[in-house]
Amino acid sequence: MTEITFNNPKKIFFIGIGGISMSGLAEILHYNDFEISGSDMKSSAITERLENLGIQVFIGHKSSNISDKYDLVVHTAAVKEDNPEFQEAQKLNIPLVDRAELLGQIMNNYKYSIAVSGTHGKTTTTSMLSHILLEGKKDPTISVGGILNVIKGNIRVGEKDFFVTEACEYYNSFLKLNPQVGIILNVEADHLDFFKDLDEIVESFNCFAKKIPSDGILVVNGDINEYDSLVSNLHCKIVSFGSDMNKHDYSADNIEYNALAHGSYDLIYKGKKLDRIQLQVTGLHNIYNSLSAIASSLELGITLDDIKEGLLQFNGTQRRFEYKGTVSGVTIIDDYAHHPTEILATLTATENYPHKRVWCVFQPHTYTRTKAFLDEFATSLSLADKIIVTDIYAAREKDPGDIHATDLLNKLTELGKEAYYISSFDDIECFLLQNCADGDLLITMGAGDINIIGEELLGN
Repeated sequence: MTEITFNNPKKIFFIGIGGISMSGLAEILHYNDFEISGSDMKSSAITERLENLGIQVFIGHKSSNISDKYDLVVHTAAVKEDNPEFQEAQKLNIPLVDRAELLGQIMNNYKYSIAVSGTHGKTTTTSMLSHILLEGKKDPTISVGGILNVIKGNIRVGEKDFFVTEACEYYNSFLKLNPQVGIILNVEADHLDFFKDLDEIVESFNCFAKKIPSDGILVVNGDINEYDSLVSNLHCKIVSFGSDMNKHDYSADNIEYNALAHGSYDLIYKGKKLDRIQLQVTGLHNIYNSLSAIASSLELGITLDDIKEGLLQFNGTQRRFEYKGTVSGVTIIDDYAHHPTEILATLTATENYPHKRVWCVFQPHTYTRTKAFLDEFATSLSLADKIIVTDIYAAREKDPGDIHATDLLNKLTELGKEAYYISSFDDIECFLLQNCADGDLLITMGAGDINIIGEELLGN
């Protein structure tokens, strides 16, 4: 592909520039004197922000948006070859690359590029690292898959030493990245509409680790069942974190939770206590996320004092156990969990959070995932006292006709749970208003648009 170097700015067009990741990359290049334009299906707060920065945004995909002045056209994986802009770029012999390829090229411009991978926890861990790097005055460039309050968005453009980003395994996208530091948080079966099975996923993560150069660092969860396969034939330094202080480089001991389920623990390095760590986010899963962030930061020479303060300043990203408000004594939390393991982690965290009963309104995400993990979804959701299931959020998929939200309802009923299937969001809101009581905890859960329910209940 066309090499992207900051000392040789080019003219680049983004198909789908309004996406949260695409817009972030467009901003990075814009601030480095590239001439950026793009298109999207509709205007949004993101496209308006880009226009305010001086980036030209076309609404609608038209062949006339593309001209031979562009050196490169970038597209998302969702853009198909029948897209008129894609076709016009081909006609004009303009190089075409996808978002992941561009990200990999951008990473090459930084001394320390950090890529956070894993089936779960990427956004949270990237955000933790961002807070630590900011506290350490490293002036990082940040690309995160959620809205991070400290940078007032999903992107921050800094100097050319530190770059931190998420690395997604879907479609093997992260194999196009070039990290100096790679993090593997966990590896589980997911995205089975692309991967054949878990073995293929493990192989993909091993290939990601092999992208790290010999003078680079892999920070990896030593508790992963397939750990040996993940780290086989690597040439970089390997740093592990996990539950066993005698086996892993970094671990947590004497874990405690405060009244809001925020964890604290003794940080153990090679069997010895370094310090006490306090978090402002909930659950055991975030303790392990923080261990990976701490290990990476210490390996990069950031002081433990800056790490502790950075973690203390991090109180979560939007849609990750996000407190939305209280109505009639009912606390409303929104969470992005859409995999059984994520649901289990979130609902387990509620055990240490003040509540009388836990209500979970769950919106399954994609037909393939719902079908593949139907039993596991039911088991994880059963930790809630009362469950409402709504229709499957299709996202990129078409309804195959062989899976429905009521299949999950039936599994929950078989487990003896009080569960309901309600299709309409308006009907769900009415049901909750009639049945939730003072002191209850209500969690809207899923990667679709289920957060609308909590916002409507709060009058937002």
